[in-house]
Amino acid sequence: MIRLQESLRALFYAPFYAALADDAYAQEGVAVEFVAAPSVGNAADALMAGTADVCWGGPMRVMQTYQLHAGCDLVCFAEAVTRDPFILVGRTPAPGFQMSDLAGRRLATVAEVPTPWMCLQEDIRRAGIDPDSIARVANQGMAENVAALRAGTVDVIQVCQPYAEELIASGEGHAWYEAANRGPCSYTTFYARRGVLAERHEELQRMVRALYRTQAWLAGVDGATLGAKIAGFFPDLSPKLLAACCDRYLRLGIWGRTPILPRAGYDRLRASLCSGGFVNPGTPFEVAVDNSLAEEAIAHGNRISG
Repeated sequence: MIRLQESLRALFYAPFYAALADDAYAQEGVAVEFVAAPSVGNAADALMAGTADVCWGGPMRVMQTYQLHAGCDLVCFAEAVTRDPFILVGRTPAPGFQMSDLAGRRLATVAEVPTPWMCLQEDIRRAGIDPDSIARVANQGMAENVAALRAGTVDVIQVCQPYAEELIASGEGHAWYEAANRGPCSYTTFYARRGVLAERHEELQRMVRALYRTQAWLAGVDGATLGAKIAGFFPDLSPKLLAACCDRYLRLGIWGRTPILPRAGYDRLRASLCSGGFVNPGTPFEVAVDNSLAEEAIAHGNRISG
């Protein structure tokens, strides 16, 4: 039995939910117990303590744990979210948006987790702008920021789905910048301790096969089909909204076609975390990533299809 822990409930984790809904792990011959992390920021601690075998979450958490714990041996081994799922939504349209358009605007960023702002501030830096020059509200959650946008106390907010889609569909918000368009930026992966990868190789290999099969399925469906598959994890969302959210994410290509975690995506995330002062110098790719299980899963899939 593999004890699999989610970090938080979010629509951009759809590949993981689809695999669970489809019983993909059991179909590959591995038993998985699905549990929630005690808190968002402590997911990796469960791995270090041995109360969970595998987590899904950002390579950010792996780098953070290496920074905090000298004995850390966490490793990312199967990527699912390969591009940034966050969106800047403004009160008024901003066709042809440039980062310089944030000057003089009140920007409210994500407070729940650090990665969205870390990645956005790197985009701002690369546009030649000092992130500290932006008038930023940094201490409110996304739901609070949605209310602030509606009230007109901020001009633009950084949110993921379904907040973005709700605002856009109602006409109360307009998509300014879809961060996925920056390109590869590794966002979510399976990760575990290296010893677990060695000791439970066969079970984890089957887990990665299940994810890979789910990724292949995802590549051929629309938002309505995906939404229906994962609806049980989001009972408060209407089928129409869920389909629209999934359609946008499919169009943006936030989900990888394979479980390989590419160096380009990892390096962009690491650069963002370093420039934002979250880690220093950040964990090298060779230490924090092991693509061998992903490569084996792909080879297995090719043999089966061939």
